[in-house]
Amino acid sequence: MRYLPKSPADRKAMLDAIGARSIDDLFSPIPAEYRLKRDLKVPRQMAESEIVDWFRERSRENGDGYTTFLGAGAYYHYRPVIIDSLISRGEFLTAYTPYQAEVSQGTLQSIFEFQTMICELTGMEVANASMYDGSTAAAEAVMMAVRLTGRRSVVVSRSVHPEYREVLTTYAFHQGMPLSNVAFADTGRVDLIALEKSITPGTACVLIQSPNFFGTIEDVAAIADIAHKHGAMLVVSIAEAISLGIVEPPRQADIIAMEAQSFGVPLGYGGPYCGVIATREQYVRQMPGRLVGQTTDKNGKRGFVLTLATREQHIRREKATSNICTNQALIALMANIFMTVYGKVGLRELAKQNLAKTAYAAAQFGKCANVLFAKAPRFNEFVVQSSEDPYEINNLALKHKIVGGLPLKKFFPELDNASLWCCTEMTPRAAIDTVVGLVAENEREIAPEVEEVAR
Repeated sequence: MRYLPKSPADRKAMLDAIGARSIDDLFSPIPAEYRLKRDLKVPRQMAESEIVDWFRERSRENGDGYTTFLGAGAYYHYRPVIIDSLISRGEFLTAYTPYQAEVSQGTLQSIFEFQTMICELTGMEVANASMYDGSTAAAEAVMMAVRLTGRRSVVVSRSVHPEYREVLTTYAFHQGMPLSNVAFADTGRVDLIALEKSITPGTACVLIQSPNFFGTIEDVAAIADIAHKHGAMLVVSIAEAISLGIVEPPRQADIIAMEAQSFGVPLGYGGPYCGVIATREQYVRQMPGRLVGQTTDKNGKRGFVLTLATREQHIRREKATSNICTNQALIALMANIFMTVYGKVGLRELAKQNLAKTAYAAAQFGKCANVLFAKAPRFNEFVVQSSEDPYEINNLALKHKIVGGLPLKKFFPELDNASLWCCTEMTPRAAIDTVVGLVAENEREIAPEVEEVAR
């Protein structure tokens, strides 16, 4: 009955209820010249089997079978099929936000387990649920640091995802928080000398990203020392959660803001994603989002309660720690299942695969182009600078069913002809060799032209 309109009996009952004798009588107030007197020009109705076939044909037009080298905060990883099987259960798949949360013990337990695993990954003491994504988590973490320190200004590294910085700029404008950017050095990491000069007595926190937007891993300990020496907090944003399988977590940070999309959340044209804030227990009262705790009932049976979800976020906006009230538990559950399926050993092995494929790709690109920031440690992204416009290289790659790297000139004008490339466990070696061959061939074609211009 999903595809069928109302039956004649249904229509008659509706007309009788409103006192109309017929459909024509219902539409009589509309002038006759504006009324349609013919059938709608729509295709004939299809059987359900035909509809399914039609959608399968349309899905093939979406470019199935392409290899992608795009990263930059949204990562293409394998999603175990068990994820969709479990999140589709009626106990979880609901649009309802549990205001009487204790009734939903299964939902609370999944959030509690999610928080526990995030703490184990990040080295923090408490973690929340229900941030929208990595960008809003970073902005909320910065505002949390402002509340905790009583200071107003914020120092932001230029190696933080540029779109994260744009979101933070919007938040800061309405919060009256002055922002200042600190440059990155020729290693692609935060310039520590410039950072020291940027911090003032009014600086609430320093925001960095590690691995940063260029894929390089920051010296978190050194940055933390500088920030703490001046009484500022350190907020570390993590856009690629899989990196925590092998990269030392930034335990020196005061607050960690993370995007957990890589943990089984589909790319989905940009969302919904899975933002997280993790911090130390002493700061928990200023942490936005939801926090679930474990307890026992009067019979001694284990249970779960919504320990922190400040009502101010719903009814007293001027005292709220955040304007985010949405329950993102279903997305967090995807990450929960992913982490459970892989476990500690599996996650480490997955991270090693990402690391190995990236090392191979960067080495191959280095034979025919300039790999920037090569001296710094990296995870699964790297920057390639070529003689040709990256858009032209990407057009060539598309003919081989390959989506190339992200051109960086839009965000970093000084990085002309540079693009950001990402390799995950889903990147076949054959695709790496193919795209490197395209770049090498292009460089050979451009070299004689450059020599002629020089003469």
